[in-house]
Amino acid sequence: QVQLVESGGGLVQAGGSLRLSCAASRSIFRISAMGWYRQAPGNQRELVAIITTSGATNYGDSVKGRFSISRDNAKNTVALQMNGLKPEDTAVYYCNAKTTQSLGATREYWGQGTQVTVSS
Repeated sequence: QVQLVESGGGLVQAGGSLRLSCAASRSIFRISAMGWYRQAPGNQRELVAIITTSGATNYGDSVKGRFSISRDNAKNTVALQMNGLKPEDTAVYYCNAKTTQSLGATREYWGQGTQVTVSS
């Protein structure tokens, strides 16, 4: 079964905007944080933005001031508003959900990824 579903990727010109969304299956219990990572060919996967269920956020340095993450806890969804896109933002963006379990254990879930391409 698909547990994290991303949408909103596509091709956009530099300076443009995109809004990504991710929906977590209700079968994922005790989500503590959801967010986005991205990976370009030849690069490691890097943090884009994370938001906890209480609203605390953390952004990668390269996207601060341009991207904004939000969430709807009731729907187990998270959105990423990306403004002022640059060619270096081109990557596959992956949704991530972190859960808390008994005995301090954590479990992470990953979406299949959505392509964001920013043209010069």
